[in-house]
Parts: sequence; structure tokens; C-alpha cells
Amino acid sequence: MTGRDAPWPLLDLDVAQIRAAGREPQSFRQFILKIHSRCNLSCSYCYIYEMSDQGWRQQPVNMSWSTVSTIAYCIAEHVRTHDLYGVEIILHGGEPLLAGVARITELVELFRAEIPDNEMSFSVQTNGTLLDRSMLEMLKELGIRVGISLDGDAEATGRHRHNARGASSFDDVASGLELINSPEFREIYSGILCTIDVRNDPVATYEALLKFTPPTIDFLLPHANWAHPPPGAGYADWLIAVFDRWYSAPEQETSVRMFREMIQLILGGRGSADGLGLQPSTLIVVDTDGSIKQLDSLNSAYPLAASTGLDVFNNSFDDALEHPTTVARQIGEDALSDQCRACPVMQICGGGLYPHRYRSGIGFRNPSVYCADLLRLIFHVRARVTKDVNDLNTAQPRPLGGCPEQRPGPRGVLPSMSARTGRARRRAVAPPLRGSPQPPRPWTGWPLPSRYTDDRRPMRSGNWSRFPGPSRWPRPGCRRTLGLPHS
Repeated sequence: MTGRDAPWPLLDLDVAQIRAAGREPQSFRQFILKIHSRCNLSCSYCYIYEMSDQGWRQQPVNMSWSTVSTIAYCIAEHVRTHDLYGVEIILHGGEPLLAGVARITELVELFRAEIPDNEMSFSVQTNGTLLDRSMLEMLKELGIRVGISLDGDAEATGRHRHNARGASSFDDVASGLELINSPEFREIYSGILCTIDVRNDPVATYEALLKFTPPTIDFLLPHANWAHPPPGAGYADWLIAVFDRWYSAPEQETSVRMFREMIQLILGGRGSADGLGLQPSTLIVVDTDGSIKQLDSLNSAYPLAASTGLDVFNNSFDDALEHPTTVARQIGEDALSDQCRACPVMQICGGGLYPHRYRSGIGFRNPSVYCADLLRLIFHVRARVTKDVNDLNTAQPRPLGGCPEQRPGPRGVLPSMSARTGRARRRAVAPPLRGSPQPPRPWTGWPLPSRYTDDRRPMRSGNWSRFPGPSRWPRPGCRRTLGLPHS
């Protein structure tokens, strides 16, 4: 760890000073295990195989059983030391399903035996080409949730995601998606991961993914930084087009993680995803040989950027908590550049995804290379959400009729029928403020006015299952005026 490529944080961040100031480390709760280091696809944008770091060539093909056993012991030690409950194990690669049914079964059973009485969850991120019935039966039996990578329709996927013969992987992935979306396996289907290509039509891409009815869609910006700029331009326009299509839908078709997290932060809630907000990162990676690494997409910046010099055979995960990169990803605003700290949307953007901040000779204390796109997107989302909250805030009650369709719902919610669209919509009528005859002042950003959070407790991540847009504000039976479940 010389720090030559990234003086900040490797040389310039004083970890001892941060600890002396009372900033305690946040224990790891997400463990990404690279159980197989090879892949059966050749994706042109892959940060593991196609960028400057070629360390995968020195990795063993499969994670050995001794390595798996040692990782299980180290995670159990970390759980006991920090009294953790509900850690997440994410199986990754390469293509993790190449490890095979038997090895994955043994791994999960070992971890559950090593760490009993803990609500441990397992998930796998796969390219979807190996999802046949026997594989899905094993994943369902073990309770492993499945995320699948797909970039849209056949044309969009064929741009980058090729098999060993150079052909598009779309048909193989589509077959796996159709199978996991069947009633038999739907319960383990967690969603689709889509890397953005601005050459693909944004709305067509979104609607192509919707055909597979994913519970969640996660749109990823291509890994880029100030030394290696993004391919093309117009990412804000692309994402705004998708947001408007998603947010304006009369019924929620799926959850889009980026938009859900962004709205939650705009409304004063806490985020839970890397790349938005200032929450500390609690994610760590263990490579196939047992080496402990940072988020492996850091290798898109320069070779060995994710390396910590630690491994599970000689170190604990507590040792990794003191690594400068871990500390930098846990200290929020203090890790940001002066430009970010002066930004009006710092609390929402959080500086962008950590790998996207890299600049040669400086390191990671810079704005995201997507700074301008993120700023435009956040302003657009905030403007739409602000307008809708203000509309709710100033709406006047309607006279009640006798028919069931006109009976009030919780907190003054009245159903109405849109004559122009013919769709049933619910219009929220905010009750007047007690003891205040003046009209309420417009809401201009965040936090969410307390009148929309009945119990005044902070909203938690994951409370957006009934959300996105005003046509869904609120739903009958919800405890919050904006349709957010009581948490």
C-alpha cells in the first residue's frame, strides 16, 4: 500500500486522529464472497476482466474449502465481537453459479452452522445463463435470493454481454428469467441489475426489463472516473426519462432502487445504498484466495485499488475496519471534497459512488465524474416530489357522498376518477393544521413535514413498496399520509 496512485486516503487520511476524535468504526454487515473467479460471459464493460487490473489471472478458479471454512470462522468472530444480528452474505464472482450446486449447498450449510441464531440472509448476483430448474430448486431450498444482470432488450444486451462464442447472451438469460418468474420460484427473485448505455432508448430499456416483472430494477452508471471518463454523455437525460416514466405510472410496476433511495433522502429519510447519501459503508469483499478487499469496482480506477494487504488467514475483519479506504467510506461528509461540501444536494448525492471520484495523483477526494448528471437528476426528482407534496399540503376537502367510492380513507383520503384517463386515482386531502387558520407554507425540499409522518419517527429504508408517484399517495390502510407503511 504505497499510496502513490491515491494519496487520499492512503497517505493523507489520518486514521488515528479520526479515532481520537471519537469517530468509531461501523462493523461490517455485508460480506461479498467471490466463490468463483471465472465467468462464462465476456462483457465489454466488466471491471474485473476488461479494465486495467488483471489480478483475476492469479486467483484460483474456485474458492477452496479451507478458505470457505476460514471465512465462516472470521465472520462468526466479527458477529460475536460486535453483537450483530442480520448479516448478509452475497455470493459473487466471476459467475458464482459456476461453483456448482454441491459447493454452494455446502457453503451455506457451513455458514448457518458456524453462525447460528442469526437472521443471516444469502443472495447471489448472476448473469442468469445457468438458471435451470435444478439450480433454482437448490437456491429456493437454501433460501438464496437471486439478482440477475440484463441490459434491456435483445439489441441492448447484445451490445456488451456476449458468451464465449461472441453471441448475445440475451436468449439464455431470458429463459432463466422466465423460469424464476414462475410461481414456483418467484419468492427468490430479487430483481434485475442493468448497466446504462446511453445509446439504448431509456424508456424502451425500462419497459423491456418490465416484461420480466422484476421486484426491483437497479440501474448502474458505467464504472468511470476522472482518469477514464464515461463512454458517451447524457446520463442525466437518460435517467430523467426513465424516472418520469416510472414515477408517472398510475400503478407501481416495480421498484427502482436509485429513484427510491433518492426520494427517501429528499424526504428526510436515511439511505441504504452505496452511491447516494452519507451513510457509512458496511460492505467488505473476500476474494477467491481469501484476501480481504474493498469494493472490487475500485479496480476500475487503477490496478490493486481494492487491495488491503489483508487476508482471512492472518487477519480479522476488525483489522479491515482500520484500513484508510474503509475509514474514508464511513466518515460521510468528512471524506468529501470542498466542492461537494458546498453543494446544496450533498446530503442526497453524498459525493456519488466512491470509485467514480478517482483522479490520478490525487485519489478519491473529488466530486464524482458524474457530478453534473447527478445534480441535474436530483434537481429534477426533487422538483417533482416537492410539487406533489405541496399539492397534498394545500388540497381542500371535498364534500362527501353516500356511495362507497366517496367514503374517506385514512387521514382524509378521498378517491376520485380521472375523467380524462378513465383510471381510478386517489387524491390525498391533507387535514388542516390544528390551531392555525393560515394556509400551510410550501415545502421546499426536506425534511418531510412532520404532519406527513404520524409518529414522527424517522423513515427506514425499504418502506417504499407502495410508492412511487402521486397517483399512489396514499393507499387505504397505510399509516402515513404519503402511503408509507408504519415502521
